[in-house]
Amino acid sequence: MKPYFVKTPSLVPVLYQHQIWNFSSKQKNIYLTFDDGPTPKITDWVLDTLQQYKASATFFCIGENIEAHPTFFKRIINNGHSIGNHTYNHLNGWKTSTKDYVSSILKTEEIIQNLKPETSNLKPHPDSYRDSNFLFRPPYGKIKSSQTKSLQKLGYKIIMWSVLSADFDITIDAEKCLDNVIKNTQNGSVIVFHDSEKAFEKLKVVLPKVLVHFSKKGYSFKRIK
Repeated sequence: MKPYFVKTPSLVPVLYQHQIWNFSSKQKNIYLTFDDGPTPKITDWVLDTLQQYKASATFFCIGENIEAHPTFFKRIINNGHSIGNHTYNHLNGWKTSTKDYVSSILKTEEIIQNLKPETSNLKPHPDSYRDSNFLFRPPYGKIKSSQTKSLQKLGYKIIMWSVLSADFDITIDAEKCLDNVIKNTQNGSVIVFHDSEKAFEKLKVVLPKVLVHFSKKGYSFKRIK
């Protein structure tokens, strides 16, 4: 496993101001995000767990997973969470031409739009992401400046993060994953989890504890919009 920062260094948001790394610290809000879904059973479990704590979140979905599992994707929408684009097949922006990268994102966007409530006969939740700007998170956090500029011209907000739970890291256990979140989260933090098979063993232990811990401290869990 290559090294990574659990907490984004304070200099990074200064250097990359065209990307969103956190939100206002004036209120006790936390922004939970889930990458790489939707995934059968796992996404459903995440949605059930969030619902139990009346927590909102943002799901950065992979296009081919939406195509394969539209029922789970529609449930995310119907539960009032925000949807973000995560490319069609989890592309590494550093290794992909800007043209191909944007094409993958637009392909995913078309899939998303075709499944929106207005065309799917799904009754929209009053807090549906449809009142949001387009949200995008680059897989691996790797995106070229040319790709950033192209996406911004198309109206996308590029959402990065403040805290990595590292639930994707097979070399750490659930307790370390929980520690990553508890020790590094503060007002306005954007936290990355994954509703994927690789992350689930840790996620199913850590997510309920995170929700309990920060709920007791008076935090609210907000979706990005």
